[in-house]
Amino acid sequence: MHLLDGPRARGAFTLRAVMSPPWAIDIRAGAALDLIVVTSGRLWLATGAERIEAGRGDVVLVRGPEPYVVSDRLGRRPDITIEPGQRCVAAGGEEVHLTMGHGVGTWGNDPDGEDSMVIGVYEDAGEVGRLALAALPPLTLLPSGAVEPSLVDLLSREVTTERVARGALNDRLLDCLLIMAVRAWLETHPDTGPNRLGARHDPIVARALDLMHERPEHPWGLEALAAECAVSRTTLAARFQRAVGDPPMTYLRSWRLALACDLLVAEPALGLESVAARVGYGSAFAFSAAFKAHRGVSPSEYRRDRAA
Repeated sequence: MHLLDGPRARGAFTLRAVMSPPWAIDIRAGAALDLIVVTSGRLWLATGAERIEAGRGDVVLVRGPEPYVVSDRLGRRPDITIEPGQRCVAAGGEEVHLTMGHGVGTWGNDPDGEDSMVIGVYEDAGEVGRLALAALPPLTLLPSGAVEPSLVDLLSREVTTERVARGALNDRLLDCLLIMAVRAWLETHPDTGPNRLGARHDPIVARALDLMHERPEHPWGLEALAAECAVSRTTLAARFQRAVGDPPMTYLRSWRLALACDLLVAEPALGLESVAARVGYGSAFAFSAAFKAHRGVSPSEYRRDRAA
């Protein structure tokens, strides 16, 4: 399993937005990640600390849950707010989701507007997904051509087409687009520093990551990992820390507990002993103690809270 297997679209919110200036939208939906492809015109995107301009074909990744403003001009005062659950509210407080709709999957202040974009929203990426997304900058701009244009075109068409399995296909296309975008970013930023996603340029670290990801249930220790990688413990520890930013055993604990979080939610009937065994803990007691120390709540409380 690769870290990028984590963020998976499941009934993701996808939309083609079409706008004519002046326009500005305050995004406060709190999603884990928004993916925006500019299909015509230009737009500005502003977070609390960054400002970027994007043109046709550019792809923007916005790591949540912090709010941001997207507009035709920097500094424009928003007249629409997107709230949690994709609720669209005008400045006066009235909902505008339906009044600004223009057929299947299309929304905006002008169906023939010069500025358009396709938006895909990952409301909840899961804990494994959060590990992956945390390695990205809060705002990522990829220039036109960085991802396969035909994939962008296909998603743009499918978002606005009422056909069988439209939602399922949009989810898969969105996942493909996200993976290609992250890969393109990693390839153009090889020296970003310690990074869980970019650490694979070191073959020793890549091997250690593969072992942890593919066999989390194995009783790994630093010595066993180093032996599998054919290096000393000191060499593995130093190279792993330099590439990933965490010691190997610290990363392994985070990985196991992220997997456990997702298992607790995805398989509510799975007992704690089974969850513990799948993620490398010898007993439910040891697993529960590690989970509470890491998350602040017990596995049962976490499962109950997420189901609420």
